[in-house]
Amino acid sequence: MTNDGGLREAVRRKASFWQTLRAVAWSFFGVRKSAEYERDVAQLNPVHVIVAGVIGALLFIVLLVALVDWVLSSGIAR
Repeated sequence: MTNDGGLREAVRRKASFWQTLRAVAWSFFGVRKSAEYERDVAQLNPVHVIVAGVIGALLFIVLLVALVDWVLSSGIAR
C-alpha cells in the first residue's frame, strides 16, 4: 500500500521555481547550511527540484564543452 497523500502534499508546496533553481545551484557547489537545507526540504516542490537539476546538469555540460572548445581553439593546449 502506498502513501499518495504525502506525495500530493509535497507537490503542492509553495516555493517558486526561482527559489528551487537557487537551491539547486547552491547544492551543485555543495555549500548549504543545515538550517537552509531543512527549510528547503519543507518548502521545495520535488517536481521543480528534478526539473531544476536537469536544467543545471545541462548547463554544466554546455559550459564544459564551450570551455574545452575555447581552450582547444585558442592554442593554449598545444
